[in-house]
Amino acid sequence: MLSKFVLIFMAFFAIMNPLSNLPAYIALVADDDQNISKKIARKSLIIAFVIIALVTLSGQFIFTLFGITIDALRIAGGILVALTGYHMINGIHSPGSKNIEHATPNDPMSIATSPLAMPLFAGPGTIATAITLSEGKFENQVLTLLAFFLLCLLTYLLLLSAKPIANFLGKNIMSIITRMMGLILTTIGIQMLLLGIRGAFKLN
Repeated sequence: MLSKFVLIFMAFFAIMNPLSNLPAYIALVADDDQNISKKIARKSLIIAFVIIALVTLSGQFIFTLFGITIDALRIAGGILVALTGYHMINGIHSPGSKNIEHATPNDPMSIATSPLAMPLFAGPGTIATAITLSEGKFENQVLTLLAFFLLCLLTYLLLLSAKPIANFLGKNIMSIITRMMGLILTTIGIQMLLLGIRGAFKLN
């Protein structure tokens, strides 16, 4: 059982890759204070865990019920990531509002749901991995949930160091990183979109 747990954890780690998401998170919360950035990190990972828990426990039921395919999810996720990247290229990464108590269209907490929770943390690849690994015995579902919970916990601890890193780098360097990550996110989004289109139309 331990070896299976390690295998599942490593599969999630490889597909979600929290280390590669750290620069994107730093860029997205660059304008927010430490307290808000922690809340964004916590909320995004809770949402990501809930998403993975739902697909793990329901298997293919949700996808069948709504007629959703992984390819459609890739297309939608790719568009979201590409749009986020486009805004970051133009220097728009985190809303300037610092008051978390008042929900506005520029609520800084909004990025916790998209793009952080989905599709960066719980993207199409992570969802597909969860569905695949949880098939069969109930034991597989439990191990899948435990492995992803541990990954979310480790990712949260990693994200807590993001603001000190951003403060150390300074605004000018963070502005450069924001635009670079915007270009990378846009490219990732386009790649997800192309994979979804290729799968939907069975293209080689």
